[in-house]
Amino acid sequence: EVQLAESGGGLVQAGGSLKLSCAASGFNFKVFDMTWARRAPGKGLEWVSDISRNGELRYADSVKGRFTISRDNAKDTVYLQMNHLKPEDTAVYYCSIRGNPPRGQGTQVTVSS
Repeated sequence: EVQLAESGGGLVQAGGSLKLSCAASGFNFKVFDMTWARRAPGKGLEWVSDISRNGELRYADSVKGRFTISRDNAKDTVYLQMNHLKPEDTAVYYCSIRGNPPRGQGTQVTVSS
């Protein structure tokens, strides 16, 4: 069974940083592209970033230059380093296998102004 467990969220002031982690299990992690997405209060799911199985990176314009996605195939984990956080980054963040809906509970990120 595919399982994805996000962690690392919290409350941070604008301009601060957080690093999210997503521990994967139940599938061959290293052969899949992975995605981070977020859902802000009252809004739909927004794509944030992808990392391919080969390490190719893509970012939404809203986070480009501030967020960095990475993966550790030895640990079956994908990360999202978030710097220069803004109040509009406040959301529940989810990871997923690219092209699939989130399966985990997500991790809450709240950025205060």
